[in-house]
Amino acid sequence: MIKLPPREKIYFADLHIHSRYSRATSKEMTIPTLARVAKEKGLEVVATGDFTHPDYLAELEEYLIPAPEDGLYVYKEDPESPRFILSAEVSNIFSQGDKKNRRVHTVILAPSLEIVREINKALAKFGNLSADGRPIFGFPVKDLVKLLRRISPDILIIPAHIWTPWYSLFGAFSGFDSIEECFEEEAEHIDALETGLSSDPAMNWRLSTLDRYALVSNSDAHSPSKLAREANAFFRPLGYQAMAQALRNDKLAFTVEFYPEEGKYHYDGHRNCGVLFSPEETMAHGGKCPVCGEPLTVGVMHRVVELADRPNGFKPEEKPPAVHLVPLQEIVAEALGKGVQSQIVARTYRQLLERAGSELDILLYKDLSELKSLFPERIVEGISRVREGRLYIKPGFDGVYGKIRIFEPDEEEQIAGPRQKSLFA
Repeated sequence: MIKLPPREKIYFADLHIHSRYSRATSKEMTIPTLARVAKEKGLEVVATGDFTHPDYLAELEEYLIPAPEDGLYVYKEDPESPRFILSAEVSNIFSQGDKKNRRVHTVILAPSLEIVREINKALAKFGNLSADGRPIFGFPVKDLVKLLRRISPDILIIPAHIWTPWYSLFGAFSGFDSIEECFEEEAEHIDALETGLSSDPAMNWRLSTLDRYALVSNSDAHSPSKLAREANAFFRPLGYQAMAQALRNDKLAFTVEFYPEEGKYHYDGHRNCGVLFSPEETMAHGGKCPVCGEPLTVGVMHRVVELADRPNGFKPEEKPPAVHLVPLQEIVAEALGKGVQSQIVARTYRQLLERAGSELDILLYKDLSELKSLFPERIVEGISRVREGRLYIKPGFDGVYGKIRIFEPDEEEQIAGPRQKSLFA
């Protein structure tokens, strides 16, 4: 387990989520719900998501008031709630260089509602902001950087989930081979890079060209329960300018990571054919599916291997560490032998939070001996195994999420049946 800085010296921030105005997003993604769930998760800063949508912006103006800290906001009905940072994600689909149909997504963070209104006014000239919480534009993404820089140098610009195959900076089907190739003369104004769920910092450390960028990890949540599945630990003090400085100077305390193998584009393969390949297996098959003969969907690890100039396991000394976790509800579900969405898992999860505090504190900071006095042994054992990385993993591929198991099948059989009400019974 990585030695973490003292809890009082850091705070957690999730800088990329979506509102209910984005496609395939829960109707519960509202400011009141986000304020409550972010607190339960242990976040002190959570993104608003989707400030480009006119209806959602009206809600932000209704629900949020300035926080005591610069550039952040708070839910007006709960001044003690986590702080909100104004955020949006936009999609640029364009032709550049020798490729048509480039597709790059970008996270935008803004320090005030006044600047957000200026951003929306400028972007409205190029597309319909009401069509989706994540609007689509047909101009090159480097021109997005120019537009934002003209509005305010305080706006933070972060390429989103940079390795996903279809919609990202380095995507196998639509992306570029370098930041400079994509952003050209605007490359110097990129403030950080988001690794995405199918990649983690260790994979990105294999590219020496990325050393100068902070690597951030965010949930990209489409439902409240997914908040903080990835997050960033910042050193105090809290505030927009302090966060901006930390990102631009690569001074995060650490990041909280989804196991990248669980991401749905980690390995190569064909979902319909049931083919799951490592990059080496894909290369051995000439990139073709052995079942149908069509090209395989190339995943994140494959692209990393293609562009890497360092061996697996390399870590630059100055880079902040990364901590991999399994969400607490998933640990509870395995401990109970029940589905993650079942009522008994939800009820037990609530009991855990009531007894021991926020999810991130339970998973990262609470002493196991203390947890043993509060929790059933099997849940504590699950948390211990997650901290130590003693897991069973099947990588995701071609849109199929990977599988993370904490207990072996014979251990699962030992608990099947008898625990029907609660592990607290």
